[in-house]
Amino acid sequence: MKAILLREIKSFFGSPIGYLVIAIFLLLNGLFLWVFQGDYNILNSGFADLSPFFTISPWILIFLIPAVTMRSFSDETKQGTLELLLTKPLSIWQIVNGKFLGAMLLIVIAIIPTFIYVWVISGLGMPEGNIDMGSTMGSYFGLLFLIAAYSAIGIFTSTLSDNQIVAFLLSVFLCFLFYFGFEGLSTYVPSIENFISKLGMETHFKSMSRGVLDTRDILYFVSVTVLFLSFTVFKLKSLKS
Repeated sequence: MKAILLREIKSFFGSPIGYLVIAIFLLLNGLFLWVFQGDYNILNSGFADLSPFFTISPWILIFLIPAVTMRSFSDETKQGTLELLLTKPLSIWQIVNGKFLGAMLLIVIAIIPTFIYVWVISGLGMPEGNIDMGSTMGSYFGLLFLIAAYSAIGIFTSTLSDNQIVAFLLSVFLCFLFYFGFEGLSTYVPSIENFISKLGMETHFKSMSRGVLDTRDILYFVSVTVLFLSFTVFKLKSLKS
C-alpha cells in the first residue's frame, strides 16, 4: 500500500496537477473570503470566525476532489496498466487504500495553509484572540472527514469508466447528491424530513462545525467512506475475474 501511496504522490507532484489543485483551492477561498464583496467576505461579516470558509469549502471541494480522483483507475484502464497493477503482490484493498490516501493527502496539504486564516482572524478579533477555537477546530475536523468521503466517492467513480471526464461528472453528481441533495429532498417530504436530511453530509458537517464531535456524525462519515471504498473493491474484483 505504501508503494501505491508514494506512486500517487509522485504522480501528483511530478506533473502540474498537484500544484494546480493546491493553488486553485487557496486562490478561490482567498478571493471569496477576503476580496469579493458578498456573504462570504470575512472582513464584512463583523464576526471573528471562519464560518464563511467552512461554508464555501465543501462546494469548492465538490469540484476539486473529483478532478484529483478522476484519473485514479480510469487512467489505468485506458492505458491498459490496470491488469498489471492487479497482478502485483498486493491485495485489492491495499491498492484501493493507496489510491485513496494519495488523493486525500493531496487535499489535506491544500488545507494546511488555511490555518493562517485562524491566526489572522484571531488578530482581528476585539479583543485580540477573540475566536471560538472549539467550533473552528471542530469544523476542520469535520472538513477532514468530508474530504475522506468525497475522495472515496471519486475513487469509486473512476472505476466506472475509462473516460476521465465521465468519471469526473459522476463524482461531482454523487458528491453533490450526498452533500446537498438529501437536504434539498427532505423539504419535499415533511413527514420524514429529519430522517432524509440525516442521510446527507451537510447536516453532519454542520453539527461538527458547532464544535461538538458527536460519534454519530463521525460514524456517518466513516460509513460513507468505507461503503464507497468497498464498492471500488467489488468493482475491481469483477474486472479481475
